[in-house]
Amino acid sequence: MPSEQVLQEKADEIQEITKLISQYKVLGIASLQKVRANMLQEFKKNLADKVFMRVIKNTLMRRAIDSIPDKQEFKKLEEYLEGSNVFLFTNLNPFKLALTLEKGKVKTTAKARDIAAFDIIVPAGNTGQAPGPIISQLNAVGLPTRIESGSVWINKDTLVARKGDVIDERLASVLSKLGIKAVESGLAMRIAFTEGLVITQEQLAIDVNKTKKDLESFHAEAFALSLSIAYPTKENMTVLLQLAHQKAYALSINASVPTKETIADLIRKAHVEMLSLSSRVSTMEEKAGSAEKSEKS
Repeated sequence: MPSEQVLQEKADEIQEITKLISQYKVLGIASLQKVRANMLQEFKKNLADKVFMRVIKNTLMRRAIDSIPDKQEFKKLEEYLEGSNVFLFTNLNPFKLALTLEKGKVKTTAKARDIAAFDIIVPAGNTGQAPGPIISQLNAVGLPTRIESGSVWINKDTLVARKGDVIDERLASVLSKLGIKAVESGLAMRIAFTEGLVITQEQLAIDVNKTKKDLESFHAEAFALSLSIAYPTKENMTVLLQLAHQKAYALSINASVPTKETIADLIRKAHVEMLSLSSRVSTMEEKAGSAEKSEKS
């Protein structure tokens, strides 16, 4: 049976966990799969001022949740308490937290059954490898080779795996020998829990560039709509006044309404119309003269 000391230590730890849950607005759960201890320590160091990280056994977290007076909403977390996890306590926006962890990922050497983090293209050039078994290994994964100056060279840039592909043992071995890091390692948010709401990994995955472009497009469409229906806002008031002025000015010119602003253009318009009319009169007189001569002859 566990000693009194062990039981007391567990009780103290559960009490500390419940305190953390109540202290922070957001509780995140991230997978520790393929995360090395030194990398976790680096994450803790880099995020120390924003996030408190702690590796907690799932059984202890369940007991901590059970000890919370109003535990019903926290029960939603229990289905995610499996595997090896690190728990993140923070007041950051959960989406900002997920992006922060995503940016903290590092590239590392692939192992068999790892997933390619991006399209893997092996560049053309000297591999630095001496001729031997390496040639057949390179050819086996689709890399064209030649021997030059006592080294094995790759003839052209070659795509050996696409993003999301499973890397087999043969390709992993070749990439390792070539010094190509094809996978990303880091903390991946499984879920974030805030104010009784569970935000899943898929929902936390935001394409920042696409979101920015979408917002810019939506803003442009809304701005154009507000102008077309003449709906005044702080952002479009200047443009609306400019458009109104242009329309009023054009109307006053077409209606020949003299004002301080339009009088110069009205005079120019009258002058142009006078010249046009004068030209037409001269042409008509010439035609009339020609017709008269034709009749006399």
